Amino acid sequence: MLAADGHQGDPIDPVALRAFSRRYLDAWNSKKPAEVAACATRDVVWDSPALLEPGIGRQAVAGLVAATATAFPDYEFTSPAPWAISDDRLTAYVPWRMTGTNTGPFEPPGFAPTGRPLDLTGIDVWRFRDGLIWRYEAVYNYSLVARQLGLALPRNGKLERMAVRTQRLLHTITTRSYRQRTHAGEQRRYR
Repeated sequence: MLAADGHQGDPIDPVALRAFSRRYLDAWNSKKPAEVAACATRDVVWDSPALLEPGIGRQAVAGLVAATATAFPDYEFTSPAPWAISDDRLTAYVPWRMTGTNTGPFEPPGFAPTGRPLDLTGIDVWRFRDGLIWRYEAVYNYSLVARQLGLALPRNGKLERMAVRTQRLLHTITTRSYRQRTHAGEQRRYR
């Protein structure tokens, strides 16, 4: 991950990472957006499957924490396994587990509370600058979130089969329309 200025991030010290990862976990579990945002640089790039596009800056980080606390007021993060540092010492891989109950609206995309529990594991990928997260990527199965919260169609169910047929029909219509437009354009070109 190379920044526009050529910076790849600072080398990671394992002792410092141990202390930082505790601070970061405590910040999330405090449910205080500013505390999590304080673990990141002002120009952090924050990428997560929960975001429509990567967030830039501490305000984006604080917004994600606030949205998480709204959707899952009882959430808790734990560290189920030890972290690892890449061979070049520029990247930390930090496993996590989040549990909580969806009792508030889920933004984005705007789903109403389902009242269902969530038990999710993932890995954070961190790069640092000046002792703070400078580049962040969360890696987890977002479709699992949808299934656990009852937001995805049941697998192999009637609704899923109907959705598949609808998608195939739309594909056929779109493909035919494209072919017709392309064929008509080729005929005009040769006249």
